[in-house]
Amino acid sequence: MSTSVKHTIAKASDVWFSDRKLFVRLYDGREIGVPLEWFPKLRDAGEAELRNWRIIGGGIGIHWESLDEDISVEGLLK
Repeated sequence: MSTSVKHTIAKASDVWFSDRKLFVRLYDGREIGVPLEWFPKLRDAGEAELRNWRIIGGGIGIHWESLDEDISVEGLLK
């Protein structure tokens, strides 16, 4: 008997911050929260810089132009 596992790629739909965490909402409804300590450029950034993000690759990543920072959703899930 053969089984098949359907692998879907997690994609970001929204990003927000608390004092110490980065949060990412995925299209499937899950929310990821990770410490800003993991990303020194984000940890040290000002509020305006943090808000200046955009979703890239159809949702597979998040980019901050002014900080030269890219984060993959897959990397957050590992």
